[in-house]
Amino acid sequence: MASHPAKLPLILKGIAALAVLAAVALAAPSIARLPPVEAPTGFDNQTNGFTTQTQFDLDRTQFEAREDLADGLGPVYNAAACAECHQSPVSGAGSQIAELRVGRFDGVAYSDPPGGSLINDRAIDAAIQEHATGADNVRTFRLSLNTLGDGYVEAIPDRAFLDLQARQPPGMKGTIIRVPVLEAPGETRVGRFGWKDQHASLLSFSADAYLNEEGITSPLVPAENTSMGLSMAAYDTVPDPEDAATPAAPYGPDVEAFARFMRATKAPARDPILAQTPEAQAGAEIFRQIGCAACHTPMLQTAPAGTALHGGRLVVSAALGDKILHPFSDFLLHDVGTGDGIVQNGGPGTRTKLRTAPLWGLRTRDRLMHDGASLTANDAILRHGQEATPVVHAFLHLSPAQKSQLMAFLASL
Repeated sequence: MASHPAKLPLILKGIAALAVLAAVALAAPSIARLPPVEAPTGFDNQTNGFTTQTQFDLDRTQFEAREDLADGLGPVYNAAACAECHQSPVSGAGSQIAELRVGRFDGVAYSDPPGGSLINDRAIDAAIQEHATGADNVRTFRLSLNTLGDGYVEAIPDRAFLDLQARQPPGMKGTIIRVPVLEAPGETRVGRFGWKDQHASLLSFSADAYLNEEGITSPLVPAENTSMGLSMAAYDTVPDPEDAATPAAPYGPDVEAFARFMRATKAPARDPILAQTPEAQAGAEIFRQIGCAACHTPMLQTAPAGTALHGGRLVVSAALGDKILHPFSDFLLHDVGTGDGIVQNGGPGTRTKLRTAPLWGLRTRDRLMHDGASLTANDAILRHGQEATPVVHAFLHLSPAQKSQLMAFLASL
C-alpha cells in the first residue's frame, strides 16, 4: 500500500483526539458521581422526583382509595384504604390508628395464637370477627407508622447499618436482622420497615400490609388470612390473588402503586422557624451529648444512583441515590424496656425489642412510643430503660434550662 506523508499529521491528530475521548470516557464515572445532597423534605403532596407529579398524584389517589367487597376487602381487615391509617398531615404519614397484636409466652418460649399475632378489628361478617382470648397473655397495640421518605430508607445500603451498629456503645448495639425480599426469592436484606423490621423492600411491605390490613391478596402474598386459624373460604367471594398481576404490573397494580407512591414521597420536614432558634439548636447538641443520637441517628446516606437492589428489581434512581437524610433512627432493633413481646421475623431474641422509632415528623404526632401510651416527649423519654438507661440518667441530671432546650429541639422535628 502506498504511503501518503501529507495525511500523516491529520492521522496523528485523529489518534490524539480519540485518546482524549477515551480518557474522558474512562473518567466519566468519577465525573458523573456528584457529591451527596440533602433529600427534599415537605408535607406538600409533591413528588421527590422518583416519578412525575402526574404519576405521583395517580398513585396517591390509589393509596387513598377505599376498597369494597367487590374488590376483595376482608373477610377480616383493619381498614378500607391505606390512607385511613397513614394521613396526618398528608397521605403517607402516620396517625393515631393502632393495630392489635397478641401472643403467648410461658416464661420460656413464645408462640403465636392460631392465625398469627394480628387481631383484625373488622370483619365483613359477624361470624368471623377476631378476638383476643384468655390464652393470649401477650397483648399490645402498635401505632401506624409514617411512610413518608421511606424510599430513601429503602435505598440505604446494608453496609451503612453494619457500620452504624459497630460504632454504637457496647451496651446499646442494635440488633440487625436479615429478612426475605418477596419479589426476589432467596434474597435477604437488612430489615428496616415495620415495628419489628419485618421488611426491607417497599414492594414486600406493601403486599404484606395490603393483606394484613385490608385483606387483599396479591401475587407476592396470594393466600388469604384465616380468622383465628379458621378458613374464611365461605366468605371470600373474589378469586385470589385479588390484586391480580398484569403485564405492566406483575406484582399487582395496587401493590406497585403503593410502593411507587412511597418511593416518591419527600422526607418529613422540620419546623422551619423553630429549627433555627437558639433553643432548638442548643437542644440538638444536648440530644447528642446525653446519648440519644446513639440510636436516634441524626444522619444517614443512601446508596449511589445506579445501585441495583432486590435482585436487580429496583435500581436506585438519581432522585433517591446519593441523598443525605435525617431520620433520627438507626432502624435497628433495641430493648429499651418497652418491647411489645411479639416475635416476628427476628426470632425469639427479638421478643422484647422494637425498631428505633424515627423522630422525623415527631411534631405531627400526639401519641408516642409503639403503643401510643406516651403523650409528651418527656413521658416518652422517661419510659426508656434497659439499653437506654444511661441516657435517661443523663437526661434526669440536665438543668431545667437544658431540658427546655432539648424539648424545643424535639418539637422542631
